[in-house]
Amino acid sequence: MATLATACLLLSGCSRPTAAGQPQPASAGATSSSAPSSATSPAPSSPAAGSPAPSNPAPSSPAAPGTSAPKQLAAKPGQVVVLDPGHNGGNAANPTAINRQVPAGRGQTKECDTTGTATNAGYSEHAFTWDVSLRVRTALTAKGYQVVLTRQDDTSVGPCVDERAGIGNRANAAAVVSIHADGSLTSGAHGFHVAYPNPPVNAAQGAPTTRLANTLRDAMVAAGFPTANYIGSNGLDGRADLAGLNLSEQPKVLVECGNMRDSAEASTLSSAEGRQRYADAIASAIASYLG
Repeated sequence: MATLATACLLLSGCSRPTAAGQPQPASAGATSSSAPSSATSPAPSSPAAGSPAPSNPAPSSPAAPGTSAPKQLAAKPGQVVVLDPGHNGGNAANPTAINRQVPAGRGQTKECDTTGTATNAGYSEHAFTWDVSLRVRTALTAKGYQVVLTRQDDTSVGPCVDERAGIGNRANAAAVVSIHADGSLTSGAHGFHVAYPNPPVNAAQGAPTTRLANTLRDAMVAAGFPTANYIGSNGLDGRADLAGLNLSEQPKVLVECGNMRDSAEASTLSSAEGRQRYADAIASAIASYLG
């Protein structure tokens, strides 16, 4: 999820060297397919004794001028799912808005948002994440889940990464999945990975998020998607630098569905059939997690 000019983002799921001692994942699961819509390692362990208790996140920054205003639905514990389509179509034209610093958790600040990456042919990450999120929403609403999106279109700016976390927190979401695609320029880099907050800073980031990360990884593997060969371990990557994960008080993970700069994966990411496969795997994982 690099900017169009760079290969790696600091904010929302950019690639970085694999950390030593990455935990080993659990076994894989399954998925299914459906029609499109119109509109770690043994799982990372739950928090060790003495881990901080849930704390109040840093205040969400107000939406930047021109940012989309997500609709908020009444929370029903165990039934609300928040989908967070990475980036937005208006970001590139509004550098002042997206470059301002916002709280990022763990004492950090980060840029409000980034533009995201694109395939070499020009298909943008923000368009991919929006399309897949709509498909996942269609599948989950058909199963009776209440779905909240962190943005309402693919033409606005933001919302900022701290506000994306805030939306999931205010909805009391049972699961939050941030959907992205990576932009690594490393030769041969391909495959998906699921980022999770590590070390956890509250109870929700411990065992519940660990289980969500493993369930999503297993569903992606079962759907035939290879795990990343350039980051993380067996499709899982613990992170302490992603604001949307750091600030979440609900179980939340971020999936980089593939590398948009890899020609083979770019073909899958760019096709409607490929995007439906990703959506089916993500929807299947969320439904399995919520049980």
